[in-house]
Amino acid sequence: MENTQNTLHILLTEEDADAEQIAELTGYLREELLDLDVDDVRTASGGEPPPGARAVDVTQIGALLVTLGSSATALNQVITVVRSWLGRRHDTHPSLHLKMGDDVLEVSEATDDQVSEAFRIFVQRHSPAGAEP
Repeated sequence: MENTQNTLHILLTEEDADAEQIAELTGYLREELLDLDVDDVRTASGGEPPPGARAVDVTQIGALLVTLGSSATALNQVITVVRSWLGRRHDTHPSLHLKMGDDVLEVSEATDDQVSEAFRIFVQRHSPAGAEP
């Protein structure tokens, strides 16, 4: 059974973006995450939509599953990369939905400071060393 506490689900969406744009953005983020000390980063999509398909399940296209492994700093590394990646998206305005276990963090229209604080709290809640009561 997969340990959901050790798996981070990332869902990337963007208003007015087509499936191809979402897939491209997700691919860039996945490449950056693969450079980290994580066990795996895989897309959760069921493959390419059939040619001419109009109804595309965008929730599958922009979905990544990050298996963090045993590194205590893996989540912090992932969040740092996601934050940096998000900060470089000046031409687009993606929204992110992060889920770890039952904990969900939604980031859409927010200032850099608000995003930083939200990510900091999210990491703190899942950090074994800094676990607070």
